[in-house]
Amino acid sequence: MNIPKFVEIIEVGPRDGIQNEKVMIPTESKIELINLLSTTGIKRMEVTSFVSPKHVPQMADSAEVFKNIQKDNGVQQMALIPNLRGYQIAEEIGVNDIALFVAASETFNNKNVRMSVSESISQLSKVIERAKEQQKFIRFDISTAFYCPFEGYVPIENVLRVVDLLESFSVDEIVLCDTVGKANPKQVFELFSTVLDKSPKAKITAHFHDTYGLSKANALAALQAGIASFDTSIGGLGGCPFAPGAAGNDSTEDFVFMLHEMGIETGIDLSKLMECVELIKSFTARDLTGHLHKIKNI
Repeated sequence: MNIPKFVEIIEVGPRDGIQNEKVMIPTESKIELINLLSTTGIKRMEVTSFVSPKHVPQMADSAEVFKNIQKDNGVQQMALIPNLRGYQIAEEIGVNDIALFVAASETFNNKNVRMSVSESISQLSKVIERAKEQQKFIRFDISTAFYCPFEGYVPIENVLRVVDLLESFSVDEIVLCDTVGKANPKQVFELFSTVLDKSPKAKITAHFHDTYGLSKANALAALQAGIASFDTSIGGLGGCPFAPGAAGNDSTEDFVFMLHEMGIETGIDLSKLMECVELIKSFTARDLTGHLHKIKNI
């Protein structure tokens, strides 16, 4: 089996995981979770987002969260930015690493940000230009890279077109997202292999949801295609407010357990991850979708 020896985990629970929770999570709890995750060996994390609190109420305290989390701990702390205004807010409070996003499907992008794909990229190109001038790290998510909840299957050429555009902007990282969790391993292997065959300058990262129970199978397919960087969410929290029926992200602890069982290093302490899962249980109102927390002796 041709798989990497080391896999990088990007924890997205504090942003992608929490954003869909219906019960409002106190600011102090978010800060506590981020600080605890920072002790596990995770080196990269999406900690919050500067989106409209009207559309994503759970992120209304994003500035306060970012200002009060521990810094200088060796963890890259990224914030999701929807537009130039969001970038300006992030800039004011000292965010150095940003995540931008666009969909590969027109309908999803319109419902999400009320713009076409080309309009989104045109607007965000101004953010990229400004961020590059300030030497900030730029991560770019391509959502609905496999399926759209409104259009169905998304042709691979649509995704490649966006990848090529982002490469022309010299972003640092491109994340291909299975937003609705409907991708299958064959699709995953084909898309990631095709993208990697283009020898992109940007790091290519995989982002899976577990709506149909396929996240681990898809992660394995991505590993075999040559991907060594994955987004996951502690406890399997997640789901997209703009993707009806989308379940949580692939759970960090389950994925790390699988990798370690396969002899793949992550640099992450699984026992400390489980402490984070226990913390989440105390402030979420629904059952976690991860599996390890149900097992007494791991």
